[in-house]
Amino acid sequence: MVTIKDIAKATGCSPSTVSRVIANNSRISEETKQKVRAAMLELGYHPNLTARNLVAQSTKTIGVIMPSSADKSLQNPFFTEILRGIGSYFHKQQFSMLLSSGQTEQEKFEEIERMVLGKYVDGIILLYSRLKDPIVSFLKEKDFPFVIVGKPLEYQEEIVHVDNDNVKAGKDITEHLIENGHKRISFIGGAADLVVTIDRQKGYETALKEAGISPLEKHIIHTEFLKSGGREAVEQILELDVKPDAIVVSDDLISVGVISTFEEYGIHIPEDISLVSFNNIYFSEIIHPALTTVDIQIFQIGAESAKAIIQMCTNQMLDKKRIIIPHQIAYRNSVRLMD
Repeated sequence: MVTIKDIAKATGCSPSTVSRVIANNSRISEETKQKVRAAMLELGYHPNLTARNLVAQSTKTIGVIMPSSADKSLQNPFFTEILRGIGSYFHKQQFSMLLSSGQTEQEKFEEIERMVLGKYVDGIILLYSRLKDPIVSFLKEKDFPFVIVGKPLEYQEEIVHVDNDNVKAGKDITEHLIENGHKRISFIGGAADLVVTIDRQKGYETALKEAGISPLEKHIIHTEFLKSGGREAVEQILELDVKPDAIVVSDDLISVGVISTFEEYGIHIPEDISLVSFNNIYFSEIIHPALTTVDIQIFQIGAESAKAIIQMCTNQMLDKKRIIIPHQIAYRNSVRLMD
């Protein structure tokens, strides 16, 4: 078995220098790091990270918690893309990810209790923000490092979070519909207790009110962040006495369900009804029609949340507790434009 002493002998460095290279110590020069890492690769040396982590009282693992069960959440490309951003940053910092698998809220809570009390992870990333979340209360009570993706409505000044300005994004995308002559605009959002839904709906309502349009209560629908959620929302819309001429949908995957269900009923987008969406996930440009959608830079949100939690777990100073990722609108073909 190749040891640290073998690497030290091969490179002419001391064993302590080799150990510091393995720990990625900033005091070691890049030239020395490259030399030691090349020798490790050539000789087939793999550090015993478990032993090192026990000494350092660190797991170098972060728990990542989804808003619903992993099998359901991973049907939505938003989560695969945000995990790609998180994983990319973790890889650079030699951290690992422990993904939650709880099927119910109770199972999820118990899983986080095990992660925290069993010291399986150094910190937690919550990939959602929910009203009165018992998990947030538990993590705060235990003074355990955690980052929220989204805007916490409670303890906002205390909790580190990575988010877009979803109120402004909701207002911007709704104004695009209003500017193109639409007045009967519906909103399809996710669960009503998710802050991302609350904020995007608030932006939608603000845009309507500033344009002198009164939002109709029956035009606001909440559903799951899934293609099937889009189908259910369309079925509700088709039963309305006053049907919308445009829809703001708070997630691209819901939009896919909306478009396909309308097509089944012979209703075409944008000829018969315009549609705008959120997230700009990979297929939003290739479906028909290509979606006009808010690009929220999902990968960057993931990378920034990973950076923040590692800084917290390694006692580094955070620049700020509220990290806002800018958005922009990708204008495509799902809106009927004014001549």
